Amino acid sequence: MKKDYWLERWKREETGFHQDEINPYLRQYWRELHPVPGSEVFVPLCGKSRDMLWLRKQGHTVLGVEWSAMAVQAFFKENGYTAHHVTGEKFDCYEADGIRILCGDFFDLNKDDLAKAGAVYDRASLVALPPEMRERYVRHLLGILPPAIQILLVTFDYPQPEMEGPPFAVSPGEVEALYHKQAEIRLLAQPDILAQEPRFQKRGLSRLRENIFLLTSQNA
Repeated sequence: MKKDYWLERWKREETGFHQDEINPYLRQYWRELHPVPGSEVFVPLCGKSRDMLWLRKQGHTVLGVEWSAMAVQAFFKENGYTAHHVTGEKFDCYEADGIRILCGDFFDLNKDDLAKAGAVYDRASLVALPPEMRERYVRHLLGILPPAIQILLVTFDYPQPEMEGPPFAVSPGEVEALYHKQAEIRLLAQPDILAQEPRFQKRGLSRLRENIFLLTSQNA
């Protein structure tokens, strides 16, 4: 799943993964993280997610990273912001009202970029990556985050042969395999959502669950 794939998806406006409404699991489970008031929340592969607006309204600053400049620019424009734009060597930085988005490659992030992060919200990042990239993603993410950070993770779980991702199926077993060496894992909920998702029914899915996890990093 290369950068060009996602850039083309945004260019063709094939953005069915984008939600216009605030994610209900974010609203319901955010307090489980006990985030420090005013702390920075990191949102990987953020797109133009409106969830960032909700996090900002909770008093947090927000740091996103996104490949597509089109998505980043659309986020600020559609929400009435005039973003301050600075071009850097690896990232273009767009910022307004406590929301900062780095436009570039997630794998170019380093510890300095995430030094102020106090929590992570991952609804669209892990499920956007094919199996061969997920281990690298988790290793890099946990390697650059501050110690003992918490992550609210939302994944899809369905029979992978029934549908070509993204979003890809990421089971609780795979989350355990990816994170167990470096994080405490708590499964908060596992709702069956197929009846509420006609677009996935049309794609032939026989089963669809969302898994909501609270991960607590144990990296030193």
